[in-house]
Amino acid sequence: MEHEHGVESGRHSTSVRHVGRIHRDGLTTGQRVADRLATVAGSWGFIITFAVFLVVWMIVNTLVLLRRPFDPYPFILLNLVLSCMAAVQAPVIMMSQNRQAARDRLRDDEDYETNARAEREIAHVMDELDNMLPALQKLVEIHAADQSADGAPPAERGVSTTDA
Repeated sequence: MEHEHGVESGRHSTSVRHVGRIHRDGLTTGQRVADRLATVAGSWGFIITFAVFLVVWMIVNTLVLLRRPFDPYPFILLNLVLSCMAAVQAPVIMMSQNRQAARDRLRDDEDYETNARAEREIAHVMDELDNMLPALQKLVEIHAADQSADGAPPAERGVSTTDA
């Protein structure tokens, strides 16, 4: 039986979920747009582009359109545009951050489950090793008795120590 990213073998199975894909598949179009806006608005490219836009706006309204600027100094229209952008952009970025926090919680839960599964598997392996210990000790005793019965170490009898 196969899982999303794991294979079941015997009675032990491993399964790893792709947390990012699970979270991304559950997003609405509005949430995807908000995440994309937060990504773009939080980039150096946006900051530089927006700074250039502001400088161009000011130059056009002070130097280029001397007779009839559409937004003369002190740039009240620009101030209004910036205020409206901030009023819309801030809550959208906060929504995106909340979704990122939810994705992080989901990832933390998945990490915990993976660690718990690994701990159980390690405990199982340790139990198996503990169960093998008496048989291994018996083999060592048999090997030691075989060496003492022959009277010579295995290397002198023509037996390699790695084969023994």
